[in-house]
Amino acid sequence: MEWQLAGLWVLAYLTGSISSAVIVCRIMRLPDPREFGSHNPGATNVLRLGGKKAAAFTLVGDMLKAIIPILIGYALELHTRNLGWVGFMAFIGHLYPIYFRFRGGKGMATYFGALVALSPLLLAYCVITWLVTAFFTRYASLASILSSFAVAAFGFYLDHRYFFPLFAMFLFITVRHHRNIRNLWNGIERKITDKK
Repeated sequence: MEWQLAGLWVLAYLTGSISSAVIVCRIMRLPDPREFGSHNPGATNVLRLGGKKAAAFTLVGDMLKAIIPILIGYALELHTRNLGWVGFMAFIGHLYPIYFRFRGGKGMATYFGALVALSPLLLAYCVITWLVTAFFTRYASLASILSSFAVAAFGFYLDHRYFFPLFAMFLFITVRHHRNIRNLWNGIERKITDKK
């Protein structure tokens, strides 16, 4: 069982390293998201560069990077506590992809994917918090930080099996958004509706 878990962690990282944003933009002949807009290979930047269809493909692709390894973990009957760390490894792969010189995104879509497979209840808390924050502020970065914090907080009380990997992901999400936090403080953060 230990070698299965270790192998799945490696698989999750390698799967997470696949950049949906880069692939979608190449297929749809859009600018490289790492070089234009916010320079972030994620769904929000792809939305600005190529519209809703390109962003939707990117979002689904990034979510599947966590969903697939976790589903394999279920099939292998791994302990539920270990499944949270499988999602974490896919998340780390998205942040630091081995295929793209470790230049990855900020992880929110892959984080959503992990919640889809781990806990629909925590996913609901995350999506509601994200949507409400984004609707009232128009800041995807603030929505990402607050929703990941909410999930970690709710998870501590509702589903503590996943608390530590979810809290670790919240910390990484916050660190990856350090420029956004500075921009929010200075009043210059880009909104979801801003064009490239």
